[in-house]
Amino acid sequence: MKITKPATLHWLLYIYATHLLENGTDLRYIQELLGHNSSKTTEIYTHVSTKSLQQIKSPFDDL
Repeated sequence: MKITKPATLHWLLYIYATHLLENGTDLRYIQELLGHNSSKTTEIYTHVSTKSLQQIKSPFDDL
C-alpha cells in the first residue's frame, strides 16, 4: 500500500484524537491533551466517532 497524501500535523492530531475518543477517552481529557482552550474546538472530532455511539445502551433496553 502506497500513501499518496502527505501527513500533516493537523491530520495526525485528528487521527490521534479520534482514536482516543473511540477508545472511550473523555472529551475533556482529549481537550487538555491537544491544548485546546475551548471544548468547541475539540468537538470537531466527535462527528467521526460512531463506534462509541453504537455502544450506548438505552435505559429502555432493560424494560
